[in-house]
Amino acid sequence: MASRLPSFLIIITFLAFSCFQVMPYGAEATKKLYIVYLGERKHEDPHHVTASHHDMLTSLLGSKEEASASIVYSYRHGFSGFAAMLTESQAKLLAESPEVISVRPSRNYQLLTTRSWNYLGMNYVHPTKLLRKSNFGDGIIIGIIDTGIWPESKSFNDDGYGPIPSRWKGKCEVGEAFDSNNCGRKIIGARYYTAGIDKKNLKSEYLSPRDFIGHGTHTASIAAGSVVENVSFHGLAAGVARGGAPKARLAIYKALWKTDQGGGAGSSATVLKAIDDAIHDGVDILSLSISVEEDSFGTLHAVARGITVVYAAGNAGPIPQTLSNTAPWVITVAASTIDRSFPTVITLGDHRSFVGQSIFYNSTEGTESNFKALAFGGSCDKESLNGTNLAGTIVLCAVTSLSSDLSLYQDALTGVLKAGGEGIIMATYTNNNLEMTEECKGITCVFVDFVIGYQIGMYIYTESTPVVRVKRTRNVIGKEVLSPKVAIFSSRGPSILPPGVLKPDIAAPGVSILAAKENSYIFGSGTSMACPHVAGVAALLKSMHPNWSHAAIKSALVTTASIADEYGMPIQAEGFPRKIADPFDYGGGHIDPNKAADPGLIYDIDPKDYHKFFNCTLKTIEICDTKLRHASYLNLPSISIPNLKSSMTVWRTVTNVGKVDAVYKAIPEPPPGVQMVVEPPILVFDAVNKTQTFKITFETTRKVQGDYTFGSMTWWDGGVHSVKIPIAIRIVIQDFYANIA
Repeated sequence: MASRLPSFLIIITFLAFSCFQVMPYGAEATKKLYIVYLGERKHEDPHHVTASHHDMLTSLLGSKEEASASIVYSYRHGFSGFAAMLTESQAKLLAESPEVISVRPSRNYQLLTTRSWNYLGMNYVHPTKLLRKSNFGDGIIIGIIDTGIWPESKSFNDDGYGPIPSRWKGKCEVGEAFDSNNCGRKIIGARYYTAGIDKKNLKSEYLSPRDFIGHGTHTASIAAGSVVENVSFHGLAAGVARGGAPKARLAIYKALWKTDQGGGAGSSATVLKAIDDAIHDGVDILSLSISVEEDSFGTLHAVARGITVVYAAGNAGPIPQTLSNTAPWVITVAASTIDRSFPTVITLGDHRSFVGQSIFYNSTEGTESNFKALAFGGSCDKESLNGTNLAGTIVLCAVTSLSSDLSLYQDALTGVLKAGGEGIIMATYTNNNLEMTEECKGITCVFVDFVIGYQIGMYIYTESTPVVRVKRTRNVIGKEVLSPKVAIFSSRGPSILPPGVLKPDIAAPGVSILAAKENSYIFGSGTSMACPHVAGVAALLKSMHPNWSHAAIKSALVTTASIADEYGMPIQAEGFPRKIADPFDYGGGHIDPNKAADPGLIYDIDPKDYHKFFNCTLKTIEICDTKLRHASYLNLPSISIPNLKSSMTVWRTVTNVGKVDAVYKAIPEPPPGVQMVVEPPILVFDAVNKTQTFKITFETTRKVQGDYTFGSMTWWDGGVHSVKIPIAIRIVIQDFYANIA
């Protein structure tokens, strides 16, 4: 069999790791990176500010050349300051200058909980426009409807917080392992709901707002966690943990409880009551990382009261038509990856090395240093293993199911461990869902693709005593990591009900997000993690623009989202196979918080208008119209036409929230097979005309029963404002036949 092997070896080395380590500076080893804070500047010209930074450092160092070489960054827009390589004595001397507020050593923020926030352009140490102008979300109240809270987590420390907002009407319900002292100036309220919950589940739970599962704690810390230093998961992703709106207040509504399967579940009654209480209590944002079917009416009331409601899209991807929470008045969030990976080096006994992905942190003798026996277990189910003795071995398994369901991998791991195996190498379709490897509790669990899996399998087949060594996982971040990608598990459109609404609305980080659980920090993946990212950004937007409606915030997020990576390449969507993402994967695109702060135009909606398009329940109720309009006519920041037969005209209205005098030009990108005509093609805004209405006529250019195709409509002011909405259209010739998958 050896003669059938390729004549060349594919050797994957991992020298790139050295690029991401903190290296000594050689001759400059005595210098460290310091941040010099000078305070607010009144200079209009940022170049003047930069020059003054150089002048100050020149006076200290005595040389313009040395000053230019020492300055790393010049902070000149929001506040005045700079970062420079200095000796300790130079830093002390500079701190004595009357112009200097403080000089602090720069901390090494490599891989963080907030890696996702830094990745989104929201650096906390050097705050961007949105963070500064929103004062980090101070004064905004985010309601978390989830599994409760672990109040002792450092992520909910309220040191330095001011009084609770006077408009707050909520309360702190006490119960098992939770008293009034567990609420404060960060967690300002907490409630719990047991109606409709199986009594068996309640017996093993905390009958209080305390979080037994950890899901609610995780999502709350992502949305609004306080700043916590020196956080990691067994040394991985070490850095500073914080939420997107770190000064926002939290209101906790425990509506989901532990189940026999270990997950969380609630009832529509508990969720609706939580929504009802949240409306009364005075929350500004509601974050729901859950899938519910009967709360739409409740959230519509919340939106009517000015509350921004954010929902997770679901984790049933990459199969189409699997979306949850598709009401047009909520923000439905898909999950994406960030520029972080966890490469893990696998070395075979013949010295070939391959790179997999894992969260493998055990560096004890026997896995890091020594080789272990290697065996092949097929799919590693009962039939494949068939009582095989795998004691002391690491087992190669292959899972070929077209599913992102982690239970398949967990079943394989269980089978291997039951047979005596000490680790698993899982050959499967490429994805970044590493939570199964985290659950391995430090034993060897590594994902590889089928190409690598095949080569490892051939090595096992041709060697009499195959062995393998797996090194500890390393951290890699930056542009070299392909990102963002729509996560494989993220549910996809089109929505089943209503089909005239394009969902999801937007994508946000939701893969391997490090956040709080009890008194520690763990990784989590899911649209559950993406949802609070958007909730945190919505809190900042609400603080910066207190008069914006929920629809305005949603519009700002959707119309400024990105559909390309940092290199300008189209965002991809993981699946079978991976493909270029489309609006059914990510809606308007990947969230861009800083652009959302200044969208130029918004598509606003009076909450009463929703009643003209949708019955809220199966029965007609008083506030809903009996004769409903087509959903495509609703003034959403997207257009979905599921049944274009020949031609159709829709109207949209935009409101100028940028500079008073502005002119926008239409840039239509019609879906293939469709012609688009925009009237008028130019919109002119001034102090009197702040709102403009336009119409788009869609006409088929071919009479072919088709699938959905995608386009966009952009209004551009010739400068920084590019206001884009996604368009999805399906041509239908015969009503009895459709192809939508």
